[in-house]
Amino acid sequence: MKKILAVALMVGVLVPLMAQNTGSKKERKKNLVVKEWNLKAGSQTPFLDNVVTYDEMGRKVEEIEYASYGQKYRIVFEYEGKNTKCSREVEYNDKNKVVSIKKFEYNADGTKSKQYTYLPNGKLKSTKIYERITREQ
Repeated sequence: MKKILAVALMVGVLVPLMAQNTGSKKERKKNLVVKEWNLKAGSQTPFLDNVVTYDEMGRKVEEIEYASYGQKYRIVFEYEGKNTKCSREVEYNDKNKVVSIKKFEYNADGTKSKQYTYLPNGKLKSTKIYERITREQ
């Protein structure tokens, strides 16, 4: 059985995530680094599983997934100005080489309208279109 221990590193202090329940979700994530540790059954040594970093506005700026051999992948999230919607994601492999680049477009209400996925050489690989359907009540 796999157990997960999640802790947050905030200004050099380790804080269990359960203790952070005040303020809005974005407020709690400002300048935060969340590390997830795995502990295999029968073992006393946890190993790093995942690290998520947030900026001063509470936006996710980086996510790194680890495996037993080291970094599995890393995703860097980019924003335009003070916008809270991600405009671009760059995914890196275990050798820190770019695997794909995703660019996003949003509707006026902030919902995602399109996602463009590019290969590292800049060629368009795919386009995903999000359709909003409003149900009549």
